[in-house]
Amino acid sequence: MRVAWLECATGISGDMMLAALIDAGAEFSRISKAIDSLGLPGVQLHQRSVMKGGFRVRQIEIQHPPQNAHRHLSDIRELVENASELSPSQRGLALQIFGVIAAAEATVHGSTVEKVHFHEVGAIDSIVDIVGVAVAFDLLGIDRVVCNAVPPGRGFVSIDHGVCPVPAPGTAEILRGIPLAAVPIDAELTTPTGAAFVKVLADSFGPLPAMTIDRIGSGGGSMDFAPRANILRVFIGESSADAQLESVVLLETNVDDVTGETLGFVRERLMELGCLDVFMTPVQMKKNRPGVTLGALVRPRDVGRVEELIFAETGTLGVRRLCMERSIRSRDTMIVKTVWGQIRVKRGWRTGGDATFSPEFDDCAAAARKHGIALRDVFRAAEAAGRMQAASDSAHIHDHDHDHDHDHDHDHDHDHDHDHDHDHDT
Repeated sequence: MRVAWLECATGISGDMMLAALIDAGAEFSRISKAIDSLGLPGVQLHQRSVMKGGFRVRQIEIQHPPQNAHRHLSDIRELVENASELSPSQRGLALQIFGVIAAAEATVHGSTVEKVHFHEVGAIDSIVDIVGVAVAFDLLGIDRVVCNAVPPGRGFVSIDHGVCPVPAPGTAEILRGIPLAAVPIDAELTTPTGAAFVKVLADSFGPLPAMTIDRIGSGGGSMDFAPRANILRVFIGESSADAQLESVVLLETNVDDVTGETLGFVRERLMELGCLDVFMTPVQMKKNRPGVTLGALVRPRDVGRVEELIFAETGTLGVRRLCMERSIRSRDTMIVKTVWGQIRVKRGWRTGGDATFSPEFDDCAAAARKHGIALRDVFRAAEAAGRMQAASDSAHIHDHDHDHDHDHDHDHDHDHDHDHDHDHDT
């Protein structure tokens, strides 16, 4: 598995990210060709090596004529979709990044993604950065991205709407659910574009993962900071670790003055908010008072609203956060036929392991009541039907692959093009 680790020691911006990926080996000529196909007159991408804090880094420069236009998402979508040198995966990744920024801007300005107009991010520099990173990321064939905690910076920054505290509202909205780091530098260290890269590309957050490094790219920012080098590094290599990992946050609080009915209500509300799991554990608290630890396992993006509900409903004075990773099975839902009707079955699998099949309780219970049979009989029948259907699907795919390969023995050029037409799913 191809893994990349982003070391955002002094934040992340569009030009730093693009420069780091180019420095790590993304082919500059192909990136330039893709940007040229956007049809932006007079735009040229240049690269050079510079020194930052005594270290050699790559830096990019975008030359373009003066501009005053503020673009809407539809304008940018038209540019990207009409770019002839972008592959479907590169085009899709670029539009996904623009979509994240549009959603954040719409939220902070009380508008919609189609009506909001981009300011700084609609500028040519940012368009080139985002499209360039989408192409570079695809060219490097990265399967998984891990990122360290992101430092947003501090102080104030001037934007189109005036002077704003750092992080600016749009950047802060994008950074919801992303672990942040405090770095004592009065500057905007993470831009909206950089935050969007992290939001879309990062699969998890933490230190350098177990991997064999074969490429390191260093991208230099435009600012210089006396105490440290303004560098974004990307480490790329191979990892034998299972790709089925995800970042989660465990939220916990101890309470001793909340009724059981309230706790039951809170649990239902938390599950409605999308918590992965909610649980309660009896504990002994101060002054020998019996209490309960309320725990909620959530995805990083849901931390804010889950915490707000816990504070509002329990009256607790504090909520603990613990960031962690969990190994998961890939999963999907099948609908199988049994003699008692259709039943949903959740299928789970891991690379190299056997699949598991878990019939949906509500479906099984409804069938058992309707037909007056034992619940366990419905479970067993649905699980067996799931295994049979999965085996049948697998055999069909195998036969199709065999025919597909046989046909392509007579058309080597087409087979070569097909193999290299990747789709990146983030």
